[in-house]
Amino acid sequence: MTHANHHPLPLTRREALARTGMGLGWLGAASLLQQETASAGSVVATSMAPRPPHFPARARAVIHIFANGGPSHLDTFDRKVALEQYAGREIPNKLATERRTGAALPSPFAFTRHGESGLEVSDLFPHVARHADRLLVVRSMHADVPNHEPSLMLMNCGDARLVRPSAGAWVTYGLGTENQNLPGFVAMCPGGYPIKDTENWRNAFLPGAFQGTYIDTKKTRVEDLVEYVRHPVLDRDTQRRQFDLTAALDRRHLEARQHDPQLEARLASMELAWRMQSEATEAFDVSREPKHVRDRYGDDVQGRQMLIARRLVERGVRYVQLWHGQGQPWDSHEHIEKNHRKLAGECDRAIGALLDDLVGLGLLDTTLVLWGGEFGRTPTVELPNDSGVKEPSGRDHNHHGFTVWMAGGGVKAGTVYGATDELGFKAVEKPVHVHDLQATMLHLLGLDHTKLTYRHSGRDFRLTDVHGRVISDWLA
Repeated sequence: MTHANHHPLPLTRREALARTGMGLGWLGAASLLQQETASAGSVVATSMAPRPPHFPARARAVIHIFANGGPSHLDTFDRKVALEQYAGREIPNKLATERRTGAALPSPFAFTRHGESGLEVSDLFPHVARHADRLLVVRSMHADVPNHEPSLMLMNCGDARLVRPSAGAWVTYGLGTENQNLPGFVAMCPGGYPIKDTENWRNAFLPGAFQGTYIDTKKTRVEDLVEYVRHPVLDRDTQRRQFDLTAALDRRHLEARQHDPQLEARLASMELAWRMQSEATEAFDVSREPKHVRDRYGDDVQGRQMLIARRLVERGVRYVQLWHGQGQPWDSHEHIEKNHRKLAGECDRAIGALLDDLVGLGLLDTTLVLWGGEFGRTPTVELPNDSGVKEPSGRDHNHHGFTVWMAGGGVKAGTVYGATDELGFKAVEKPVHVHDLQATMLHLLGLDHTKLTYRHSGRDFRLTDVHGRVISDWLA
């Protein structure tokens, strides 16, 4: 499924609002909803239409729970008994860290085995641990550098330096989406943007239709979550008449210009924006869920956005990314016990409820759930420094070895893959680069990462650049 290059589609939100003047729902994201069209009818074929994968897929959708800032693998899913033996002692280390570290720092959290698999999980995640036999825990991840910005870009976009399309953009480019009334790719980040802002979910040189639609889930009212979802004055019938008139004039304009593809794209964007008014309101309104369901997720930001993610996947959205740790990230250079316990307490129950519901609704088999951050943390304590660390009670960044876990979507459940060394510094058994993770994720979706390409500036680009391998041991 190597797709051809296309004409740029330059419709912006400002242009769309100026053109319609109607406050159509979701025109706040109109620049993200640009469509390529094949005909000039009132219902036009769009670039987001579902497309067949390269081969039979195991997964149809992705929910990526991004633990922003780099959670400690050593305090969550990768227990290291040796750290307890070396506690307070200097240990040899020739690996690069961003800041100076000192003696071994044992985990302050207790680990317990769970399920028939005997997976060891720290007491930070009791609700996730209930699903131990559904998890594939990869303990041998590694990235390129111990810095947030390039590691975020590598994990999300496959390149640590240059602006590239995000994974969600590549997935929707390759497969389209199953619901033409909602975005194919939604990025939920409460309270504003993370480091690198919208580059984490951008389309880059792919057509604008494939960029992630940002939702600030710190807001609770649907009218605040989704800009322009309801017109403040006009009723729906009046808006429909205005839309029909504008569309009729635009079609005449289109015919006079020999079906210009950019003008067709604008028509498609307006049509989609109109259709999304009612469906977006319903999809993002968690108050429509029974109280006992909302209680299981928790009446807080993470509970709401996990529940929204489930509702979106139910409705055919292809790729949903949930950010956790904005404002106070998992970046625990100090007070790791206090900070990690707080952050895990914010999301553990909601993740457990999400997995419960995906199982109960029969969606887990076809939905790949991925949890992890951009890197892990050091087994040695970070020493006081000029960056603001005043006492040795946390861990520095560690890209040499860290953990992610997956569930559903065709992965081998109840499995631990790979290992870091005895202290947790470096991936030494079956090391997995971020490109390998991306290649395997695309494979589970039925996409060959070497064939999902886009020609730009005279060469074919792909999510994994010139790297990546599918890890067959992960496949059920």
